[in-house]
Amino acid sequence: MSLIAAASTNINPGLKSIGYGLSAIGPGIGVGIVFGQGVNAIARQPELTSTIRTNMLLGFAFSEALALIGLVAPFIYTS
Repeated sequence: MSLIAAASTNINPGLKSIGYGLSAIGPGIGVGIVFGQGVNAIARQPELTSTIRTNMLLGFAFSEALALIGLVAPFIYTS
């Protein structure tokens, strides 16, 4: 089977939704860990709140970028 034929196969739209739901589990867990550990760090050292909050937001942004890639990837690869 050639690569062109493999790329042109149509995937059931319901499977795309299931795939995105499964791909959103990882970033969801990551966001929970980032904020949970950030709150723990702020509770231990309140004087570093601004630095910890900045790092928490960066971790959140990187984790959510994975979820957005998971949302866009089915549209790119199944055109």
